[in-house]
Amino acid sequence: MAVCTMEFWGASLQKASSMNIILPDRVKSRRQMCVLYQLHGFSDNHSAWARYTSIERYVRELNLMVVMPDGGHGFYCDAVEGFAYESHIMKDVIGFVERFFTVRTDRKGRAIGGLSMGGYGSMKLALKYPQKFASVASHSSAMTFGHSEKRLENPEFARILGGVGIGGKDDLYAIVDKLDPRKAPAIRYDCGKDDGLIDGNRRFHRYLLKRKIKHQYREYPGAHTWDYWDAHVQEAIRFHAKHLAL
Repeated sequence: MAVCTMEFWGASLQKASSMNIILPDRVKSRRQMCVLYQLHGFSDNHSAWARYTSIERYVRELNLMVVMPDGGHGFYCDAVEGFAYESHIMKDVIGFVERFFTVRTDRKGRAIGGLSMGGYGSMKLALKYPQKFASVASHSSAMTFGHSEKRLENPEFARILGGVGIGGKDDLYAIVDKLDPRKAPAIRYDCGKDDGLIDGNRRFHRYLLKRKIKHQYREYPGAHTWDYWDAHVQEAIRFHAKHLAL
């Protein structure tokens, strides 16, 4: 496997940006290589997935490139006051990858996933832009980030959300309401039974059922830890492999 760190200009952020990339050894055809965009959590950066899990080893037999961008503290949103991290992922990161690497540029060539903040971010981007991603698989996700008035008590979060706790552009529930179930990407997510975010994950599961959005939801023993994410990212990779044109 080849691993590299890319330093590039993030036009949406108007600042220098970083991402780590894993490239496969066994490429059937450079033009057929698919991409998994893997998002980090609130306290991490672009290096976390490669440092704290064996994701490089888990994808070594696949014709799959893994891109791990830096999302700061932005919850992968275009902040009302602050940085535009949604645009950064959708325009800067994906745009850079598809300009400089010979990867598939259609829906069947892209998947997205993440944990915690990145679990929320990956779910939001996949459901908001279903034409862009074949699949989404997230872990221990902060599903209620845009669907909670309590979040507005945190000044940093209030600036991101623009003072709108429910029903705004970053509310997963509002995004689901606009989603055509027939056009949804393949959805899988999980949460540890001892994770403080599990109630939000369960509520979101019930809402997807209500809206007839096909998905897989799983609960496993474990908490908000890297041991948990290292174990279950393996299942996520297998899930993506079923839906990508590898």
